[in-house]
Amino acid sequence: MTAPSFTIPELEAQEAELELARFTYEDAWALGSLLRELALARRAPVAIDIHRGPQQLFRCALPGSTPDNDAWLDRKRRVTERYAASSYLVGARFRAKNTTFEASSRLDPDTYAAHGGSFPLRVTGAGVIGTVTVSGLPQVEDHALVVEALRGFRG
Repeated sequence: MTAPSFTIPELEAQEAELELARFTYEDAWALGSLLRELALARRAPVAIDIHRGPQQLFRCALPGSTPDNDAWLDRKRRVTERYAASSYLVGARFRAKNTTFEASSRLDPDTYAAHGGSFPLRVTGAGVIGTVTVSGLPQVEDHALVVEALRGFRG
Protein backbone atom coordinates (compact mmCIF):
# COMPACT_ATOMS: atom_id res chain seq x y z
CA MET A 1 0.00 0.00 0.00
CA THR A 2 1.44 3.34 -0.99
CA ALA A 3 -0.15 6.20 0.87
CA PRO A 4 0.20 9.88 0.05
CA SER A 5 1.51 12.37 2.55
CA PHE A 6 -1.11 14.65 4.02
CA THR A 7 -1.23 18.40 4.67
CA ILE A 8 -2.28 19.81 8.02
CA PRO A 9 -5.68 20.95 6.62
CA GLU A 10 -6.24 17.47 5.16
CA LEU A 11 -5.40 15.84 8.50
CA GLU A 12 -7.73 18.20 10.35
CA ALA A 13 -10.50 17.51 7.82
CA GLN A 14 -10.07 13.75 8.33
CA GLU A 15 -10.63 14.18 12.06
CA ALA A 16 -13.77 16.25 11.49
CA GLU A 17 -15.07 13.78 8.88
CA LEU A 18 -14.49 10.74 11.08
CA GLU A 19 -16.35 11.91 14.18
CA LEU A 20 -18.59 9.09 15.41
CA ALA A 21 -22.14 9.12 16.74
CA ARG A 22 -21.19 6.51 19.37
CA PHE A 23 -18.46 4.01 20.19
CA THR A 24 -19.35 0.82 22.09
CA TYR A 25 -17.47 -2.34 23.01
CA GLU A 26 -19.06 -4.00 19.97
CA ASP A 27 -17.88 -1.10 17.80
CA ALA A 28 -14.32 -1.60 19.07
CA TRP A 29 -14.46 -5.26 18.03
CA ALA A 30 -15.92 -4.37 14.61
CA LEU A 31 -13.34 -1.64 13.93
CA GLY A 32 -10.44 -3.77 15.18
CA SER A 33 -11.60 -6.72 13.10
CA LEU A 34 -11.93 -4.52 10.01
CA LEU A 35 -8.41 -3.18 10.53
CA ARG A 36 -7.12 -6.73 10.96
CA GLU A 37 -8.81 -7.89 7.74
CA LEU A 38 -7.44 -4.93 5.76
CA ALA A 39 -3.93 -5.58 7.09
CA LEU A 40 -4.13 -9.34 6.45
CA ALA A 41 -5.25 -8.77 2.87
CA ARG A 42 -2.14 -6.62 2.35
CA ARG A 43 0.16 -8.88 4.36
CA ALA A 44 0.95 -5.85 6.47
CA PRO A 45 3.13 -6.74 9.47
CA VAL A 46 1.24 -4.57 11.95
CA ALA A 47 0.01 -4.51 15.49
CA ILE A 48 -3.39 -2.92 16.22
CA ASP A 49 -4.71 -1.32 19.41
CA ILE A 50 -8.03 0.29 20.37
CA HIS A 51 -8.53 2.06 23.70
CA ARG A 52 -11.57 3.76 25.19
CA GLY A 53 -10.18 5.96 27.91
CA PRO A 54 -7.70 3.90 29.90
CA GLN A 55 -9.30 0.58 28.94
CA GLN A 56 -7.87 -1.50 26.13
CA LEU A 57 -10.76 -2.90 24.08
CA PHE A 58 -8.87 -4.53 21.21
CA ARG A 59 -5.27 -5.58 20.54
CA CYS A 60 -3.81 -7.88 17.96
CA ALA A 61 -0.48 -8.56 16.29
CA LEU A 62 -0.13 -9.92 12.78
CA PRO A 63 2.68 -12.02 11.32
CA GLY A 64 5.84 -9.98 10.84
CA SER A 65 5.11 -7.58 13.69
CA THR A 66 7.44 -7.57 16.69
CA PRO A 67 7.35 -6.56 20.35
CA ASP A 68 8.81 -3.23 19.22
CA ASN A 69 5.48 -2.51 17.52
CA ASP A 70 3.77 -2.83 20.91
CA ALA A 71 6.02 -0.10 22.29
CA TRP A 72 5.26 2.11 19.27
CA LEU A 73 1.51 1.55 19.74
CA ASP A 74 1.73 2.81 23.30
CA ARG A 75 3.97 5.80 22.47
CA LYS A 76 1.77 6.96 19.59
CA ARG A 77 -1.43 6.43 21.61
CA ARG A 78 -0.10 8.63 24.43
CA VAL A 79 0.44 11.50 21.95
CA THR A 80 -3.12 11.21 20.66
CA GLU A 81 -4.48 11.08 24.22
CA ARG A 82 -2.45 14.10 25.30
CA TYR A 83 -3.11 16.31 22.26
CA ALA A 84 -6.60 15.02 21.28
CA ALA A 85 -5.37 14.79 17.69
CA SER A 86 -3.86 12.13 15.48
CA SER A 87 -0.22 11.40 16.19
CA TYR A 88 0.55 12.21 12.54
CA LEU A 89 -1.16 15.62 12.82
CA VAL A 90 0.74 16.42 16.02
CA GLY A 91 4.07 15.63 14.33
CA ALA A 92 3.07 17.64 11.24
CA ARG A 93 2.25 20.69 13.37
CA PHE A 94 5.71 20.59 14.94
CA ARG A 95 7.35 20.15 11.51
CA ALA A 96 5.35 23.15 10.21
CA LYS A 97 7.09 25.22 12.90
CA ASN A 98 10.47 24.04 11.58
CA THR A 99 11.11 21.86 14.59
CA THR A 100 10.39 18.32 15.69
CA PHE A 101 8.19 16.88 18.37
CA GLU A 102 11.25 15.33 20.01
CA ALA A 103 13.12 18.66 20.11
CA SER A 104 10.26 20.91 21.20
CA SER A 105 7.54 19.01 23.07
CA ARG A 106 9.56 18.57 26.29
CA LEU A 107 8.12 15.06 26.52
CA ASP A 108 10.14 11.88 26.94
CA PRO A 109 10.57 10.24 23.49
CA ASP A 110 10.67 6.83 25.19
CA THR A 111 7.08 7.51 26.31
CA TYR A 112 5.65 9.66 23.47
CA ALA A 113 6.02 9.39 19.67
CA ALA A 114 4.39 11.85 17.27
CA HIS A 115 4.61 9.41 14.36
CA GLY A 116 1.58 8.52 12.25
CA GLY A 117 -0.66 5.66 13.24
CA SER A 118 -2.78 6.76 16.20
CA PHE A 119 -6.12 8.45 15.59
CA PRO A 120 -8.60 9.92 18.08
CA LEU A 121 -11.99 8.30 18.50
CA ARG A 122 -14.11 11.44 18.72
CA VAL A 123 -17.80 11.04 19.59
CA THR A 124 -20.31 13.79 18.90
CA GLY A 125 -21.17 15.57 22.13
CA ALA A 126 -18.47 13.78 24.13
CA GLY A 127 -15.19 14.70 22.42
CA VAL A 128 -12.24 12.33 22.27
CA ILE A 129 -13.14 9.15 24.14
CA GLY A 130 -10.38 6.86 22.91
CA THR A 131 -7.85 5.96 20.26
CA VAL A 132 -7.25 3.51 17.43
CA THR A 133 -3.59 2.84 16.66
CA VAL A 134 -1.56 0.86 14.13
CA SER A 135 2.19 0.22 14.08
CA GLY A 136 4.38 -1.64 11.63
CA LEU A 137 4.35 0.32 8.37
CA PRO A 138 5.92 3.68 7.48
CA GLN A 139 4.09 6.33 9.50
CA VAL A 140 2.02 7.77 6.64
CA GLU A 141 0.86 4.24 5.74
CA ASP A 142 -0.04 3.44 9.37
CA HIS A 143 -2.10 6.65 9.43
CA ALA A 144 -3.75 5.97 6.06
CA LEU A 145 -4.69 2.42 7.10
CA VAL A 146 -6.47 3.72 10.21
CA VAL A 147 -8.30 6.40 8.20
CA GLU A 148 -9.38 3.82 5.60
CA ALA A 149 -10.69 1.52 8.33
CA LEU A 150 -12.59 4.32 10.07
CA ARG A 151 -14.18 5.32 6.77
CA GLY A 152 -15.21 1.71 6.16
CA PHE A 153 -16.45 1.37 9.72
CA ARG A 154 -18.62 4.48 9.41
CA GLY A 155 -20.03 3.17 6.13
